[in-house]
Amino acid sequence: MVSTRNLRHFIRQPDLLVFSTIQPITFVQLFAYVFGGAISPSLPRGVTYINYLLPGILIQSVTFRASMTALGLSDDLKLGVIDRFRTMPMARSAVLVGRTAADLVRNILIIGLMILIGYIIGFRFQAGVVQALGSIVLVSAFGLALSWIFAFVALMVRSAEAAQSAGFVVLFPLVFASSVFVPVSSMPNWLEEFANVSPVTLTADAARSLALVPGVPSTLSGAIAWIAGILCLFVPLSVWRYRRMT
Repeated sequence: MVSTRNLRHFIRQPDLLVFSTIQPITFVQLFAYVFGGAISPSLPRGVTYINYLLPGILIQSVTFRASMTALGLSDDLKLGVIDRFRTMPMARSAVLVGRTAADLVRNILIIGLMILIGYIIGFRFQAGVVQALGSIVLVSAFGLALSWIFAFVALMVRSAEAAQSAGFVVLFPLVFASSVFVPVSSMPNWLEEFANVSPVTLTADAARSLALVPGVPSTLSGAIAWIAGILCLFVPLSVWRYRRMT
């Protein structure tokens, strides 16, 4: 019920729907055409920049969209929607699960749209259908894990503006100091060491390898460990904080 309500709320906001659609299309085309010529020489032989870029852009998209969970929860708290949910016979955790589940569905739809645009401008999955689905599942799971972080942030700061600001302070360094747009080998040594253990880099590399190279990626275990660790930490924290508010 909560998930359905959040999805309907998203559909009934045409401006949010339009900009959520335009933004990922713009990112794919902008980076592919603006940076492709400069970065392509540093890629492994036979790898085009659009094939390298798109899995990373998917990670970037779900990473930045994770802050929407915080904004949505903050708005519901401010407007009294959460107070209304408290009076209903439902598990208190259902509000958080419904919010993150709705954001997961939206992420999957945006991922599908970006892949479609990628195919139009030259991207291709090269390791088969099963690994392509595995890449999409991994990206979606990473977005879900980040949504729980921002659910906790929203319950702590109680302000949409503060939640958004806190999100970008953390997300920008993680995304741009990673392998999302360029190989980490092109970075200074100190930054490369940070990027190699970043959850964004590990997940982007695993998703990219699943999309392009047959076999199990070497970074897959690290990506899954980050996702599982985030969920194990922030799901209980978010539920605990929500119960403390009630």
